[in-house]
Amino acid sequence: MRSSIENKVNNGMRLNGDDARFLYEDASLEDLSRWATQARARFHDPKTASYLVMRIINYTNVCVALCDYCAFYRLPKSPEGYVLSFESMCEKIDELLELGGDLVGFNGGFNPKLNIDWYVDLYGRIRRKYGDRIEFYALTIAELMYIAKISRISCEEASSRLKAAGVRWITGGGSEILTNGFRERHSPIKGTADAYIDAQRAVIRSGLNTTATMVIGFDESIDERVEHLQRVRDLQDETNGIFSLLSWTYKPENTELGGVELNHVDYWRHLACARLFLDNIKHIRTSVLTQNEHALRGLHFGANDFDVPLEDEVTQMAGATINPNIDAVLDACRAEGFAPQYRQFAQPALDI
Repeated sequence: MRSSIENKVNNGMRLNGDDARFLYEDASLEDLSRWATQARARFHDPKTASYLVMRIINYTNVCVALCDYCAFYRLPKSPEGYVLSFESMCEKIDELLELGGDLVGFNGGFNPKLNIDWYVDLYGRIRRKYGDRIEFYALTIAELMYIAKISRISCEEASSRLKAAGVRWITGGGSEILTNGFRERHSPIKGTADAYIDAQRAVIRSGLNTTATMVIGFDESIDERVEHLQRVRDLQDETNGIFSLLSWTYKPENTELGGVELNHVDYWRHLACARLFLDNIKHIRTSVLTQNEHALRGLHFGANDFDVPLEDEVTQMAGATINPNIDAVLDACRAEGFAPQYRQFAQPALDI
């Protein structure tokens, strides 16, 4: 198997599911790093890594999804539930701009009181106020599915209305592990993996940009990880609409599911598998939010890009820690032998 994979990597040939399983379970770290670095170099300068400074605004913590791996949500009648005001959101955006960042990710939950009209109004106001000074990820695919459902419209119509309001991006968040079995075990209200892919396909067809995400370290099997990657690769083959893959590790603190966080070495192994299997996705991103300084080691395992995050309550409440020192994160990148290059997001050209 090793020689077969070596031959495929050297000749730019596509890996199959059995190859991916070998990478996860049996390949040496040395081979994984070498092969993933070789695949990375098809798209990117081997000596540089792109990054961006961003913050995630958790606009509401009210959610009825009941995912057992989430420490963030509060049910609708909880006294701890909130919906941020427009003014509070703008304060967070202004602070990001002052620090030199230009990407905002809006991430909330399945709040039954917020229908499509609320989101269209919010993002229209954000776009009118800030224009192209910022870019923003308006929603996750999972949120879009819920909003469309409670608004009694299709994902296609919801996407079109959001696009008309100035939205350009809906991310692949809420995917976690894209198998029907995983979702039945841990987040049945979120819907099936099949429905998720259908919704992301609708987003792409509407002309919006999107990304892929993947969270590892729950109780998923290697076969389930491979199925997730296969679904992403198949959708990209069909649409060519996925900009990047960002993977991070499950944080178990304060969650119903509990457990122990995946170790750093297994995370690097996963990044290499993603780079090698997803031969049709240009950007593989490593997670500073969940891996801290260990994330930058992932640049040797196929990743080419990373965030410097300023805030994300969802993962922070489950145990993530954020280093507010942007220069320290960039120094960690340099210490790994890569020159960090800022990836400006707030501009019309999105192939960056």
